[in-house]
Amino acid sequence: MSDPQSDPKPGSKPGSMPPSPAPVDSIHWRSLVAAMAAIGAVGIAIGLGLPLLSIIMEKRGISSTLIGLNSAMAGVAAMVSAPFTTKLAHRFGTSNIMVAAIVLAAASSLGFYYVQNFLLWFPLRIVFHGATTMLFILSEFWINAAAPPRRRGLVLGIYATVLALGFANGPLLFSLLGSDGPLPFAVGAVIILVAAVPILFARRESPTIDEKPELHFMRYVFLVPTATAAVFVFGAVEVGGLSLFPIYATRTGFTESQAALLLTVMGVGNFLFQIPLGMLSDHMKDRRTLLSIMACVGLAGAAALPLLSENWVLMAVVLLFWGGCVSGLYTVGLSHLGSRLTGADLAAANAAFVFCYAVGTVAGPQAIGAAMDIAGLDGFAWAIVFFFGLYVALSLARMVFRPKRT
Repeated sequence: MSDPQSDPKPGSKPGSMPPSPAPVDSIHWRSLVAAMAAIGAVGIAIGLGLPLLSIIMEKRGISSTLIGLNSAMAGVAAMVSAPFTTKLAHRFGTSNIMVAAIVLAAASSLGFYYVQNFLLWFPLRIVFHGATTMLFILSEFWINAAAPPRRRGLVLGIYATVLALGFANGPLLFSLLGSDGPLPFAVGAVIILVAAVPILFARRESPTIDEKPELHFMRYVFLVPTATAAVFVFGAVEVGGLSLFPIYATRTGFTESQAALLLTVMGVGNFLFQIPLGMLSDHMKDRRTLLSIMACVGLAGAAALPLLSENWVLMAVVLLFWGGCVSGLYTVGLSHLGSRLTGADLAAANAAFVFCYAVGTVAGPQAIGAAMDIAGLDGFAWAIVFFFGLYVALSLARMVFRPKRT
């Protein structure tokens, strides 16, 4: 299905152009704090848990292949849980499902310490990441529903910044707590549980899903393709790039320390650019234009990597802007989604949005790794160019053949 091209009209059917609420210029801070607390806690928990579990598995002598397979359960869990999240929120309420997901995430976080059988870590991973996926979907739905239409980009920029801070603070906590004993697991569980407090305070403001989405889940993947394709590319490039960039950088001739600093520069760009990009998107007639520009920057930056391999400073400058634009695909894509849909359709489309991100996190590392095996070192850059090139072609085609009507 195509992007809805004009503002939704009252009385329209779900899946085409659902009714939109009257524009609200004020920001509902209680709702936004609740949703952002949930997503910030998820970011910290994942940022702490990923290196913690990998180090523990390494200490137990588990092979790299099995460590990678266990880590891949995160993407599998996201793809499995996403289609059911909206239905559960419709039946039991948005805030109730979020609190239940918080309890499941905290319990499974502690479970990794108490369960010694490695095979049981696979279902634990699915429970943990399935629960955090539900929190992602419903937090984003809540934020999109509560954000004033004229300030949606700003609000989602703040959301993305909070998430980035969460992911950054997770590894910092890991460096302070280490991997021994129950303390890191307990701290992670407590952080997740604390996020339930603002949700409970704001539960009466949580958005309701009054009816089930009438479209099949996969139809929502294609309902606003410019948004869902953006988050697919973001997932592929972010996870694939972060996973394999240290290998690319060290093979290029940089030291491990220099490679780590380059990753830090990318993270700084991610943090710095989200609010400005969100605010910029609020002033654009068609957010797809900004998405196309950011994808072009991503394509140009990736294509330039082989030319910058002997100059660390130039590569750092490019990666600063490149990291911000890549992450901006998520923020502006989510804002574009919220500007097109409301109600049950928005909740279902948010689930499809996270589903596409999960697919990207699985496809990206595989494609980039294979490209490096086939084409050598430059395969890293060309694989990323391929992802961005596909998105640029799609977004430009959408703007040409489906121009936004005012």
